[in-house]
Amino acid sequence: MKLLVTGSRKWLDSGLVVDALCLFLYSQLNSPGDFVIVHGHCPTGADHIADLWGESHADKVKRYPAQWNLYGSAAGPMRNREMINENPNIDYVLAFPLEDSKGTRDCMAYAKEKGLTVIDLGERERF
Repeated sequence: MKLLVTGSRKWLDSGLVVDALCLFLYSQLNSPGDFVIVHGHCPTGADHIADLWGESHADKVKRYPAQWNLYGSAAGPMRNREMINENPNIDYVLAFPLEDSKGTRDCMAYAKEKGLTVIDLGERERF
């Protein structure tokens, strides 16, 4: 199984990210193939949480840091497209957007455009 994690760099709810990743890991325990996590390698937020979890639970973690110094504000959208285009066999996109998450929403939109299943786990009321 291959999951792409995209989310706000300000995302703080590590429990939700970990719970979602665990759910998918456990759902494929008896399935063949590796459990792979793809993310944008931001040093904070949802990417960072997924990276830490993936280091000890995933078979492989694929990191795609944005090249801000080279491409400026275009680096985020370029990275989003690179992650998706280089991994056409992504099973699910787990998205953790906040209200102001332009980059996360760009990744979600591009993933949908490419026919990927996007699961929006963004801010909502918790009961």
